[in-house]
Amino acid sequence: MLHTDVAPGVHRLAHADVNVYLIEDDAGVTVVDTGLPATAGRIEEAISRIGRRIDDVQGVVLTHAHFDHVGSAKRLRERWRVPVWAHRDEKFLAAHPYRYQHERNRLLYPVRYPACIPVLARMTVAGALWVRGVHDVTLFQDSQPLDLPGRPVPLHTPGHTYGHCALHLPDRDTVIVGDAIVTLDPYTGRHGPQIVSGAATADSRTALASLAAIAGTGAKHVLVGHGEPWHDGAAVAVERAVAAGPR
Repeated sequence: MLHTDVAPGVHRLAHADVNVYLIEDDAGVTVVDTGLPATAGRIEEAISRIGRRIDDVQGVVLTHAHFDHVGSAKRLRERWRVPVWAHRDEKFLAAHPYRYQHERNRLLYPVRYPACIPVLARMTVAGALWVRGVHDVTLFQDSQPLDLPGRPVPLHTPGHTYGHCALHLPDRDTVIVGDAIVTLDPYTGRHGPQIVSGAATADSRTALASLAAIAGTGAKHVLVGHGEPWHDGAAVAVERAVAAGPR
């Protein structure tokens, strides 16, 4: 489902409980994350629905390279002939999106947290088990604006993955946080600002410490990788995520 203007000039495409964001300005469109394989056609439809063409897309930026964020990247790159950007520490994971570090055994979560079963089922139907990696990514470092529509500023927020980055849009009072904060944990089904459980987080202690960079943006709009956007400020979202602690 497409939700337009969830922040100034930023649109949210929600599919299979994973969010994709479209940032637009006069120069074109930046796609942030790509969801799962079945999301590709929906991204193209969303671009059309906001009055843009595929030729307007200048690049794809990955907040991180887990399978549910890199899922359509290879297909879209081949189809659109645009670069896929990722932090330098995500290069290996972008090519091998299932070979990620995590703290806890994922197989136990559906037993302990049955609320996650419908979420994981939707992700599976959307192709979660058949993601192809991207080998030819364009690497960036943090803190320097990317030369893409919206001029997103990467903020290195490691913990969920080691190269995870949020994207700050200072002129829009917005930060796209990927999975540094979510308002729906796919592995527990729990709602509200939190870090993702140890089923898919490399280092929860580091993930919690990284939230200071998000709070430091002072952004009003916090756009998450899973769940509904948060519009009550980055500082409050971080405070609640820290209070929730690791899962």
